[in-house]
Amino acid sequence: MREGQPGLDWEPAGLAEVVALFSKTPCPWWVAGGYAVELAVGRPFREHDDIDVLLLRQDQLAVQEVLTEWEWWAAYPPGSLRRWLSGELLPVGVHDVWCRPGPGAPWRIQVMLDEAEGETWVSRRDGRVRRPVERLGATAADGTPFLAPEVQLFYKAKAPRPKDAQDFAEVLPHLGREARAWLAEALSVVYGPHPWVEILQNR
Repeated sequence: MREGQPGLDWEPAGLAEVVALFSKTPCPWWVAGGYAVELAVGRPFREHDDIDVLLLRQDQLAVQEVLTEWEWWAAYPPGSLRRWLSGELLPVGVHDVWCRPGPGAPWRIQVMLDEAEGETWVSRRDGRVRRPVERLGATAADGTPFLAPEVQLFYKAKAPRPKDAQDFAEVLPHLGREARAWLAEALSVVYGPHPWVEILQNR
């Protein structure tokens, strides 16, 4: 973080608050991160340091429309936060937006932007990993949209932390054959040999 930039304190919004806010937009959106895995499992099982929402880059301005009175800061690699101006379109390569209610307030929501070509989602990690946008997520019993767990696990697999390994273990029994096959193939294509692949193939 550079001099003059805002602090890094987080006080994550609750899941219900995020759902209430983003339900106002007609564009597709999904709860992501650890909460997405918990929604797939059907119960909470660990603590969360933040809360993530995924939108397609083409719908990025929906964030400003939903969080009208908030501050939005875009995370520019390799670690610089810049104010995101009203109506500004963020370039490819900038895919994280930190949101807070006002100056000096802790960060509450992190929005992630992913790519799409027409009706096809394209992983920002590797363009070879794709799937139809309509199959990018699922819906919980209460109507909450969440990122499909196999897609979330694909992102977590790059450098799995203990909490990522826990997420994988918890959601594995809930992954259908097609989801396991998709994840195993995506991991093999992008990461080569990966310890999760053998587990997925032997379930």
